[in-house]
Amino acid sequence: MNITYIIGVVAAILVFLLGCVLGINLPPEAGQEVVTFTPGNLWNFFDAASIFIVIGCTFAIVVASFPGDTLGAIPKHFGVILNSGKFKPLEIIDQLVELAQTARKNGLLALEGKANEQEDPFFKQAIMLIVDANDPDKVRAILENDIECMSARHEDAAALYDKASSVAPAFGMVGTLVGLINMLASMDPTSGGGDLGKDMGTALITTLYGCILAHMIFGPIANNLRIRDGEEVLCKEIIVEGIMSIQSGENPKALREKLLTYISQKDRESGSSSAGGE
Repeated sequence: MNITYIIGVVAAILVFLLGCVLGINLPPEAGQEVVTFTPGNLWNFFDAASIFIVIGCTFAIVVASFPGDTLGAIPKHFGVILNSGKFKPLEIIDQLVELAQTARKNGLLALEGKANEQEDPFFKQAIMLIVDANDPDKVRAILENDIECMSARHEDAAALYDKASSVAPAFGMVGTLVGLINMLASMDPTSGGGDLGKDMGTALITTLYGCILAHMIFGPIANNLRIRDGEEVLCKEIIVEGIMSIQSGENPKALREKLLTYISQKDRESGSSSAGGE
């Protein structure tokens, strides 16, 4: 579970809501409270028409900008974001070292059974490519092309939220202009402009909604998707390097040391501590 994402989004929403209802008077005047709490102020930040303009138009533009396959994967994106512990490079390194030991003792053909046990299609494909005695350059080219295509698909998913993040504030501004136009068109010079402040607030709130969507919702989603992509790419790069080393007959101990360079020193130490505890 991606706790930091959940905490960050919830904290941002709570701080925003608190800022809407909390007043701080510094320096306090005589007879005036330093801190005031007025929950009724929240209604000043609600306008159904503004919500409809920002969310509706943002959704429509995103739908118009991306194919159905990308849009249909939106529910899956949230699963990817929340599942922060899916990619475990240390476990992959252990599996590769085990494969190297098996290949060193019994030959590459002995890895076919190990390949059939693999749940990861990429890992299974990598093993079978060397079991079938393909040329090393061909094996590397196939696997690296697979990684590049996967990362491109992931970037398309993140681009969806980048698009929404840029469109939402724009339509927030459009909504503000619509509100100002309507306000000026209905203004009565004989009324003295008593409702001008209220009408201006209603017009400006659309921009607020656009900024909230862009920076509290869409921006963090895009960033987290790219983080998950980086984690998956790292694991697959480790697999490629490990498989190529196994095919060349590299010593399992040397292989482990080489693959550990792909991860941070902190992760190496935590992995060593876990292994020692077992």
